[in-house]
Amino acid sequence: MTRSKPVQVIAVSGGKGGVGKTNVSINLAVALAEIGRKVMVLDADLGLANIDVILGLHPEFDLSHVLKGEKTLQEITVEGPLGIKLIPGASGIQHMAELSPAEHAGIISAFSEIGSDIDTLIVDTAAGISDTVISFTRASQEVIVVVCDEPASITDAYAIMKLLNKEYGSTRFRILANMVRTPQEGRDLYNKMCAVTDRYLDVMLGFMGAIPYDDNLKKAVKSQKPVVTAFPRSKAAQAFKNLARKVESWPLPQGADGHMQFFVERLVEYSSGYGEI
Repeated sequence: MTRSKPVQVIAVSGGKGGVGKTNVSINLAVALAEIGRKVMVLDADLGLANIDVILGLHPEFDLSHVLKGEKTLQEITVEGPLGIKLIPGASGIQHMAELSPAEHAGIISAFSEIGSDIDTLIVDTAAGISDTVISFTRASQEVIVVVCDEPASITDAYAIMKLLNKEYGSTRFRILANMVRTPQEGRDLYNKMCAVTDRYLDVMLGFMGAIPYDDNLKKAVKSQKPVVTAFPRSKAAQAFKNLARKVESWPLPQGADGHMQFFVERLVEYSSGYGEI
């Protein structure tokens, strides 16, 4: 399906689990919806899907049903806060984490059905650097790397950027410091990342900002609501709203590059590198 309106595709990655990647994806999506964006979130953490758990949703169907040809992508899509659309991953299904290239292509070709209804697609990727993570990240126009100020997080974030840069030529990443105690801590963390990448990689990092450590975020997770709507005046919520305004200012991709169809074709092409389709 062709479309005239561009879609901004943003992959949220982190390398390491536990850095708050899924919370970033959900709250950024809701904050963008607040300022008028039509947003869809893809739970691409295949095999350990948890977006629906975080939001207290109970979808009847998930990506595994699309894989089997039982449902279309539109039929499994559920509505989240402020009208954001969510595509549930298939939690705990081992097979989902090891898609064959043909199955992978089947899922992503289904995206061309829904491209006309959205202007922003946020892809919440899995931890680590599996084939699936790499292909989703490469096909996205923007890559947000979520990092915490701890050695394992910094090492893993560097590892995913190194792989994407050295093996696939990716050169642009946006760094988001999460769970920081002070704004300066976020800036220092970004500078640490730059010091390493400037020395060893041919990449350009951008500083997206920082999300503060905030007990309200924990409370929101417990109540299965985004902090942006549960505690709109909290420091974390304000930070997510600032992030949304930054994303809003990013230039939209022009021409074929900005069409959902192109994202789909690129994803199929990159996935097919792991075997025959």
